[in-house]
Amino acid sequence: MRIRGRGWRAVAIAVALGIGALWGAVEYSVEPFPQHLLPHATEGTKLNVVDRVGRPLAYTFAGRWNLGDQRPLHAVPELVRRAFIEAEDRRFYEHHGVDWYARAHAVFQNIKAGRVVRGASTITEQVVRMLHPRTRSLWSRLIEGVEAQRLEARFSKGDILEFYLNQVPFAAKRRGVAQAARYYWDRDLETLTPQEVLALSVMVRSPERLDLYKHARGVDRGVRELSDRLLFVGVLSSSEVESISRDDLQLRRGESPVRADHFVRYAQEKARDGISGSRVVSTIDATLQSRVRDILEERVRDLSSHHVTDGAVVVVDNESAEILVWANAGEFGTEEGSQIDAVVTPRQPGSTLKPFLYALALSRGWSAATRIDDAPLVQGVGAGVHAFRNYSRMYYGPISLREALGNSLNTPAVRTVRFTGTSEFLDLLRTAGFTSLTKPVEFYGEGLALGNGEVSLFELVQAYTALAHRGVWRPLRVIRGGTESRSSMRPHHLVSPEVSSVIGSILSDPHARRKEFGGDGLMRFPIQTAVKTGTSSDYRDAWAIGYNAHYTVGVWMGNLNRTSMLEISGARGPALVLRSVFAELGRRRDAQPLYQSSTLLHRTVCPISGELARGGCPHMDEVFVPGGEPRQECILSHDGGSATEGAREHTPSVRIIMPTPGLHVARDPRIPDPLEALPFQVEATRPITAIRWLVDGAQVGETGAGILAYSWELQEGRHTVTAKVRVEDNEDWLETEDIGFWVR
Repeated sequence: MRIRGRGWRAVAIAVALGIGALWGAVEYSVEPFPQHLLPHATEGTKLNVVDRVGRPLAYTFAGRWNLGDQRPLHAVPELVRRAFIEAEDRRFYEHHGVDWYARAHAVFQNIKAGRVVRGASTITEQVVRMLHPRTRSLWSRLIEGVEAQRLEARFSKGDILEFYLNQVPFAAKRRGVAQAARYYWDRDLETLTPQEVLALSVMVRSPERLDLYKHARGVDRGVRELSDRLLFVGVLSSSEVESISRDDLQLRRGESPVRADHFVRYAQEKARDGISGSRVVSTIDATLQSRVRDILEERVRDLSSHHVTDGAVVVVDNESAEILVWANAGEFGTEEGSQIDAVVTPRQPGSTLKPFLYALALSRGWSAATRIDDAPLVQGVGAGVHAFRNYSRMYYGPISLREALGNSLNTPAVRTVRFTGTSEFLDLLRTAGFTSLTKPVEFYGEGLALGNGEVSLFELVQAYTALAHRGVWRPLRVIRGGTESRSSMRPHHLVSPEVSSVIGSILSDPHARRKEFGGDGLMRFPIQTAVKTGTSSDYRDAWAIGYNAHYTVGVWMGNLNRTSMLEISGARGPALVLRSVFAELGRRRDAQPLYQSSTLLHRTVCPISGELARGGCPHMDEVFVPGGEPRQECILSHDGGSATEGAREHTPSVRIIMPTPGLHVARDPRIPDPLEALPFQVEATRPITAIRWLVDGAQVGETGAGILAYSWELQEGRHTVTAKVRVEDNEDWLETEDIGFWVR
């Protein structure tokens, strides 16, 4: 059959149309490439966070790309590059995306074997398959060939090889040679032997079938064949090839990632704005993180019968302000754990804010020897009354600031905040980084001294680090290398070095806390360590914070659902964790005492008066901020171990502390009226010898020496109470202000 001229033209047109249609289909199937070949972290991408030496923290291998272990091509050892090119694409630098010679040879081998024994895909084509996964078919091979040529026209050979070595898949969802080296040998690429490098090059042919943990024999055969080829091209020496053929591959599975999920989430957020890559090197010490978390979880389990379910620990290096440990008890995202990060969740701090209150008082002229009255104290709250009490419900009378802070007494703390001013104390706390304290000062009142606000463990440890670091406040660091988003607050002097030294001296003094905590126990450390505990109302929060010369450690325990524990205080629960963590830290650094400013003044004082001790006084050594030291000798007489004052303040003062102004008192219908009484109470700066009690201007009673209260029988209506008081060494009657109150 002959095709005449018009027939040939029809065939040519048909062929042209077919080719055009085919090319159109190819063009339709070809996908665009990303702007940058290597995948980078984006707003929706989770950054991979590693510890300070590169160990993964809560690492995930479930993503499409390797974002955490990418290496620039120049950082990949030459043997790794040469071995992969020889194993996968020996003419990589000669072709333009498709190795047609290798394809033809593969077709011949497959026909000869009667099955597919070789694929002949170039490294560039394998990169295309990673970028644009498709079902394997002849059509997909055609599209990949076109895309491979376009890929090489757009990116350099170095870009393509770098992408390939970082993203090529291995077994167990590992991607890239760096992840594979960690998975099989727990080492970096630079430390691999030639035999191990060749094993990686062989395994990429079939990652699941040639997994060293499952089919080492098949890998060994491929390694020997590849070593002979590398010997032939001069990449390996004969001695290296002999060693490869003689030695067996020794595997060492990499350790599981450290559990630090909450920290990873926080670090990812902090690093997001400043990260230049996708791998975030954090300040965490993975080994210490694991050990401290084990200590914490064991303690939480031990206290589970006391309804303790949650806990957190933060450890900071005082010199660098770097967070070494950020641990939460329980498994993140499981029934045993919580999605809530207890490190950054505001809770009531109990007494842990008191060191900052007394630091403010020291800055305002008080000293560690200043006497503060520890006696029952009430405060008006609206039309009612609130009574401040010590934790033990015991009161010790006039007491030194050292003992008031050491024993964490409440009523001296309230009297101290009255001296410093609540607004000034709140300002200091905000300057110390307590950003959770957002309410106006009226919301907290004097209860701020006892921890009625809410702060986080992170904020608390950050503030204590300032006390540990000569009074200098700095934002805590979670990212190494300066990539994290900085705090809006810059380093500054929170208190002077002298004041921080005195606070450290008090918190590390076991004798200062013996009234409430005893002389020994969990809070007495073998190395000088400043320690403070705290317990919130109804046992909802228990805290223990401490610092030595090198580290600051904070521990919180409680329940994230805000239910109460069963009588677990800071000294009973977190204190043991604090002690165990410091014991662990003690193995890392030489013991040193706390910093003490060289400008502090040392004086011998009378512990009863706080003045300079003289011959008949009991003695104790005390340290003073210059300008706050006592300048007069004690003027008390000490007879038989008891002290009576020989002189007092020149201007004594008295005031009514109960009832409070505007108090509303309601009768109880279950109690007979003649039996219902309201207690009147005064306080004075000198011992009281007599009080005359007046209601609505008429005297209703008189009490004698040392008696500060009087029970007045309730009478309905609005009333005023006044007290006329006589004190020692003063014959005059001192009159208090009138206090109005209601009885209904």
